[in-house]
Amino acid sequence: MFSTLAIVVTLLLLMFFAYRGYSVLILAPIMAILAVFLSGDFLSSIPAYTDVFMSALSGFLLKFFPIFLLGALFGRLMADSGAASAIAKTVVQKLGASKAILAIILVCAILTYGGVSLFVVAFAIYPIAKNLFKAADIPKRLIPAAIALGSFTFTMTALPGTPAIQNAIPIPYYNTNVFAAPILGIIGGLVMFVLGWLWLQSRANKAIAAGEGYGIHEEEEELETVKSYSDASNPRQLSFMMAMIPLVIVIGLNALLTYLVFPAMDLSALKSQFPELNIEGSLGLWSIIISLILACIVLIVLNIGHWHNLQKTINRGTYESMLPIFNTGSEVGYGAVIASLAGFVIIRDSILNLNPDNPLISEAVAMTTLAGITGSSSGGLSIALATLGEDYLKMAVAAGIDPELMHRVAVMAAGGLDTLPHSGAVITLLAICGLTHKQSYLNLAMVTMVIPIIATVLVIFLGSMFGSF
Repeated sequence: MFSTLAIVVTLLLLMFFAYRGYSVLILAPIMAILAVFLSGDFLSSIPAYTDVFMSALSGFLLKFFPIFLLGALFGRLMADSGAASAIAKTVVQKLGASKAILAIILVCAILTYGGVSLFVVAFAIYPIAKNLFKAADIPKRLIPAAIALGSFTFTMTALPGTPAIQNAIPIPYYNTNVFAAPILGIIGGLVMFVLGWLWLQSRANKAIAAGEGYGIHEEEEELETVKSYSDASNPRQLSFMMAMIPLVIVIGLNALLTYLVFPAMDLSALKSQFPELNIEGSLGLWSIIISLILACIVLIVLNIGHWHNLQKTINRGTYESMLPIFNTGSEVGYGAVIASLAGFVIIRDSILNLNPDNPLISEAVAMTTLAGITGSSSGGLSIALATLGEDYLKMAVAAGIDPELMHRVAVMAAGGLDTLPHSGAVITLLAICGLTHKQSYLNLAMVTMVIPIIATVLVIFLGSMFGSF
């Protein structure tokens, strides 16, 4: 009883303090120790941190650090080379101010699907979105939702092949790859994109009809962080086609390695050299790593002689990977401590038994609930799969459900409640745009929570009826 109550109390405290702006890096270990202490096992509080928490954190780093590092580096190279700006300006010019919302959604989608960090995209695209919305006389309060729809939803969780960390996390648990359940992913992605766009366009049309306009904002007091990200570090303006090459490499090479190169190779020798290696669970991660490395190299080569300060760009991209991976790793550590408590057995069994005949439902509830609690889709996924992934795989095999479908539903579900008000991504995006929760959160929640949950339910229904495709 006390153990279960301790879990609930620390989860609520984690949400509260995260919303207040405290770093998960310090919150997660404190709440983990507090959970053990409140459960009545006073002597185990410190060992739970040094052994359980830190072991889980280091295990997460061991698996996923290269993807966080290369993803952040690639995003910084795209921004400082002018490639991200070239893509954004081309799309905006083609669609024009009358299609301001669609233009921003598509720009963000192209960049994030190509592997650019959603935070880099938000910083880079906001100045363009601001000018475009002002020209179209669309309320500024809709900008965060437009950026979030293109960055936080279908390109992050649904579209097959996306190099987002969320799409990589289930790979070692289900022995899948980033292209898992491709048709269902495309269907879910289209639902998120179309319904989200229609919702935002309807809000804009209503505001225009009411004469609301862009609104009066203190534009001269933009955040310094926005300026630093949007200022060009590279005076060269790449063409749209040149800027797209690295993005195509990330997705195209990833697919080539996943479906042609690795399946044709005899990797059995690796098993004798590395006895603990799970080859099936590693191939998907290797594909992403190789694709991002080559894309980074190509981007550097394309701009030889034009870099303002390549060393600074590389160092900055490297540093920018540290906070996200350690935040997520800390959440994983917290989840591992919670999973070690006796009270977690009650919670685990309740979740697993939600629908014993269809583990997709149980999985979706677990992923989206933990993502909501942590305010992070990657954090929720990592905690849920670290504690329940083995159980879900066994349930899927017993029920005859393709692990690829389990992979896709897990990722899409984690993209449901991950944008509750205390989410770090939401708080950061609103800060970039200079807006408040009161001004923009309702529309942001609609396109990043309500509609993605609808898409996930549809994918579960189709997958349950027709299997993975």
